[in-house]
Amino acid sequence: MTRIQVFDVNETLLDVGALAPHFTRAFGDGAAVREWFSTLLLYSEVATLAGPYADFAAIGGAALDMVAEARGLTVTTADRTAIVGAMRTLPPHPEVAEALQRLRKAGFRLVALTNSPPATAEAQLTYAGRTPFFEHIFSVDAVRRFKPAPEPYQHVAETLGVPIGALRMIAAHAWDIAVDGPA
Repeated sequence: MTRIQVFDVNETLLDVGALAPHFTRAFGDGAAVREWFSTLLLYSEVATLAGPYADFAAIGGAALDMVAEARGLTVTTADRTAIVGAMRTLPPHPEVAEALQRLRKAGFRLVALTNSPPATAEAQLTYAGRTPFFEHIFSVDAVRRFKPAPEPYQHVAETLGVPIGALRMIAAHAWDIAVDGPA
């Protein structure tokens, strides 16, 4: 059975740190991007546990407000638009293309699974020039539950018509692979 490599997108393939100049302008501190992204991930998990579901971009906007408020700041509409919009144009990490080429050459099937909405995921990977590597780009929006809930991974396996044990998650975040079972 050919193993299917399931790639996370944000931070695994694409460099979220590239948003630092936007955070420097909005927060006076480019390092605030890490605080924001951590807050975004935390509240996406809260949405999965407690509901209701909101897409990753909506939670990202709310996370901006939370980080700004904690710092005694207000995010302008222009800064919010710039930051959320820049998520669509993140650069890939430099080693990504070679790694994906090597995996494809070795016969692995490659798919992406992201917390981002489908249109954002497509835009991100197209901008980064990585779309041709993936046979499918999955979004958690299909099941309305964020990773690491089991439903996104199960959806990938069901859609591809393979047992969940055929999937191998590749992610920069340990929580992304903290699911019950072999996925």
